[in-house]
Amino acid sequence: MFSIEKFKSRYEVEIHNLMIGGRKFSYFLPCSIEPFIDSDFPMNNFPLWAKVWPSALVLADFMAAQPLENGKKILEIGAGLGVAGIAASMFGHDVTISEFDTHAIEFIKANAFINESGDITVISLDWNDPPLSTQYDQIIGSEVIFRKQDFAPIQKLFNSILKPNGEVIFVSEIRKPVIEFYQNMQNSYKLTAQQKVLSSDNEKIKIIFCRMKQEAGII
Repeated sequence: MFSIEKFKSRYEVEIHNLMIGGRKFSYFLPCSIEPFIDSDFPMNNFPLWAKVWPSALVLADFMAAQPLENGKKILEIGAGLGVAGIAASMFGHDVTISEFDTHAIEFIKANAFINESGDITVISLDWNDPPLSTQYDQIIGSEVIFRKQDFAPIQKLFNSILKPNGEVIFVSEIRKPVIEFYQNMQNSYKLTAQQKVLSSDNEKIKIIFCRMKQEAGII
């Protein structure tokens, strides 16, 4: 059973407050990513999960505004800190949040706790060996695509657990692997994409919001 006291004794954390769908949310973040980096192989399992990505906020806002549908099951993959999935749950959606990194899973559980979203299911999910038997109406994710070797297992995951007529929603900053992934997905899924630009005082971030539906008769 998750214990917030054990979590706080194990990790040095700070709290970020965010407005999503007009509602205030709070999220624990690590004070530093250094404890999660392998000094011998710093790029191996780099803790990409340990920040709030702008694309996660775009996805969270979308999920907050998405109409509720009775019986609809949603799975967030590569959830990081759980920003989008927790927000979706708090706006009434039936959400399962998944991650593979064990530290990330602890942060997701802590963030669900402080936002009083106790009914969220949090699971460990390895794309290369998914233990899932449940099928989902919608699979969501932000900043999931970084490596070409993940293309095939992610698509296999979609094919195995996405219900017929189900939908995948991915949100990512524009990078070469992201574009290549969507090009590959066009062989078996119908894609609808929008580019969004997020502006701050110092930069403009270009983001792709992509909805994918499986073409009938093609896997």
